[in-house]
Amino acid sequence: VQLQASGGGLVQAGESLRLSCAVSGTTIDRNRIGWWRQVPGKQRESVAIIVSGGATIYGDSVKGRFTISKDDAKKTFYLLMNSLKPEDTAAYYCALFSDRTYWGRGTQVTVSS
Repeated sequence: VQLQASGGGLVQAGESLRLSCAVSGTTIDRNRIGWWRQVPGKQRESVAIIVSGGATIYGDSVKGRFTISKDDAKKTFYLLMNSLKPEDTAAYYCALFSDRTYWGRGTQVTVSS
């Protein structure tokens, strides 16, 4: 199982970005999937998750601004980030939970003020 995250970059506050996570080696329709982020020196923080059954869970700091979605046929899931703030600056990681946890490499998001 491999996850490949992409879509990070440098944006100004208030702008939007969409991250993608392409999954190979398994399906995503029945697995819990999600996005985490991490700033150097701090613990990894849960951003958005899709649980079995399709319900979504968002971190308090991103509710109303970020949206997680998926395309089962493409085995890809996304994180649309609107109204970005400088405090959203972090490395963003995608993950899939099945027999174990699989992590993609981080994609850096930098939001300038």
